[in-house]
Amino acid sequence: MPSMFQPEIETMEPAEKAALQGRRLRRLVERLAACDVPYWREKMAGVDVDAIRSIDDICRLPFTEKEEFRDTYPYGMLTVPRDRLVRVHASSGTSGKPTVVGYTAGDVAVFAEVCARALAIAGGRSSDVVHVAYGYGLFTGGLGLHYGAERLGATAVPASGGNPGFQLGLMADLGADGLACTPSFALLLGERALDGGLRDRLSVRYGVLGAEPWSEGMRQRIEEVWGGGFQALDIYGLSEVIGPGVAMEAPEAKGALYVFDDHFYPEIVDPETGEAVPDGEVGELVLTTLTKEAQPVLRYRTRDLTRFVDEPGRDGRTFRRIARLMGRVDDMLIIRGINVYPREVETALLEDEAIGGQYGIIVDRRTTLPELRVVAELADPSLVARREEIRDRVARALAERVRIRVQVDLRDPGTLPRQEVGKARRVFEQTTDESPFG
Repeated sequence: MPSMFQPEIETMEPAEKAALQGRRLRRLVERLAACDVPYWREKMAGVDVDAIRSIDDICRLPFTEKEEFRDTYPYGMLTVPRDRLVRVHASSGTSGKPTVVGYTAGDVAVFAEVCARALAIAGGRSSDVVHVAYGYGLFTGGLGLHYGAERLGATAVPASGGNPGFQLGLMADLGADGLACTPSFALLLGERALDGGLRDRLSVRYGVLGAEPWSEGMRQRIEEVWGGGFQALDIYGLSEVIGPGVAMEAPEAKGALYVFDDHFYPEIVDPETGEAVPDGEVGELVLTTLTKEAQPVLRYRTRDLTRFVDEPGRDGRTFRRIARLMGRVDDMLIIRGINVYPREVETALLEDEAIGGQYGIIVDRRTTLPELRVVAELADPSLVARREEIRDRVARALAERVRIRVQVDLRDPGTLPRQEVGKARRVFEQTTDESPFG
């Protein structure tokens, strides 16, 4: 059995886990009902606290929407005095207002704990050097995995984003075992290592990759370019819940993620009705923070689409599992009446080995009915002579996958711009004759 960070929790029997979840939910509801804060008074006004006796009663509680963070900006959702906060994170929001989330010392400790669990699931050990190339600052990624590495007992290298050449040299010199960053930056680092002849100096075993949607095809590209048995693994989280460390994928059972359900209770509901969907069916992921102190959320609607995976993992852990995200309720593109999810486009695109990992999706709105275009790189210069044949093949695969005609523009390897900092932008709109990719 792989080593575990907290085996007594990670292998807890289902009945014992349900009892723990029920106790934590009950305490949370009692605390929120007694909270003398306008937001929580209104939120809990219709809740019968005495009816919340087990985790199965969670459906009696109201949902929370992201707009509530904006409407209560900056501190209106806090349940503790502001002087108890030890940290604030924020993510970009609408109307110029970021989503602000406060943390007590206890929240920071939980944040470190779940990120340490995630690293251990990936194969991390206390003797490892973990290179953290997520952005530091208001974004939760950098500090989350940094504290997680330290909590695991590993050595954290706070590299942040950008400057891939320098970062690769540092990883080689310091003997990095683990890499934490976005999947797009992992691909960029792997490409630069291969092109610069650095790959033989690197011994990175695993990547904890998140903050962007990415497909199995992208995983294959990343693992190929890194080589040496490198494991590209998905980590999931949201700033509104805690940050990264809500759920983690294991190398023994890729395709599904363990949700750390002693802290974050998952539900999957119909996006339209809010009713629970049958196990195994796709719906919207909803999360409740059972232990968050400063800024808990009840039944937070993540807008992320997934399903429960009932088959247990292969390493003895008993956390509930969800499939890798299929997309978001709100990132769906409607092209000529057809619903298209960007991840479905990536999946179809990268299933073809002739296509490299860099691409962009363009919604062309210059005509009455929008058109969909994909700009991508060929995987190798030797394929340039077969550009038209590959383009036609990819166009057919895309049409079959997303059920509309997609124009495909294949460029030479290395010609599309690389994004070195932050989350990769994949979807662009074109309203003038100037293309986002020239």
